[in-house]
Amino acid sequence: METGRGARLVGTALLYLAVTLGSIIMILPFAWMLLGSVKDLGQLYQIPPNWIPNPFVFQNYVNAWNSVPFSTGYMNSAIVTVTVVLANLLTCSMAAYAFARIEFPFRKTLFMLFLATLMVPEQVTIIPLYIIMRNLGLIDTLFSLIIPYALFNAFGVFLLRQFIKGLPIDLEEAAIVDGANRWTIYWRIIMPLIRPALAAFGIFTFLFQWNNFFRPLIFLNSVENYTVPLAINFFRGQYTTDFALLMAGSAISIIPVLIVYIIGQRQIIEGIATTGMKQ
Repeated sequence: METGRGARLVGTALLYLAVTLGSIIMILPFAWMLLGSVKDLGQLYQIPPNWIPNPFVFQNYVNAWNSVPFSTGYMNSAIVTVTVVLANLLTCSMAAYAFARIEFPFRKTLFMLFLATLMVPEQVTIIPLYIIMRNLGLIDTLFSLIIPYALFNAFGVFLLRQFIKGLPIDLEEAAIVDGANRWTIYWRIIMPLIRPALAAFGIFTFLFQWNNFFRPLIFLNSVENYTVPLAINFFRGQYTTDFALLMAGSAISIIPVLIVYIIGQRQIIEGIATTGMKQ
């Protein structure tokens, strides 16, 4: 008995040790960025490196904000990200409900085609997409970042469909008996029940859109249309890079991400408490 208890304690200790080491390794780059954002270039290039800045150079944040069009980038990123997230939540939840609950011809085949698009790298589709946007006259506009990605997201459809399939069908059957139509069931029954999945998917989409560098680099040309990742790229020169301002700019750019993550994390925890209604 004592031997088994001791083995469990050792196993638990090793598990906590592994989780702690993994957490430290994952947080090190973030900590290095934050500490590097309040160092001058002499401290950043110091060998051996010193983790604690001496002195703290908070002026880097002011210089970073004033050196590049951060306010414009923030505004553009917010417009693109919020629009895409809201549109994705609506369109993906509607498609997921249809694939999960409504019988129609070729439903399984269409869903497999949806999933197949996840296997196609974005770099493969960017040229045809660029040609389409150019023919529509949307190059160098925020619509080129919003329209293609607001209407279709295979990952979101898959994630929400799997969650909807786990919900009890009895609720919908009871609603149909009471005279509810498909739209009423979707909006008043399904949407509240899949709130945790919507919160998780919304956070994933927000993080991806806010941090996306590749698409804005391809579709945008004018500085007044630049998003935050492109604004940060101003710190990267042809021959030298001001890493102190680059880190300060990166720290500024993650503020909305941290806020959304903190708010969304609470929503997910609250939503998990409702999963007891799942079959």
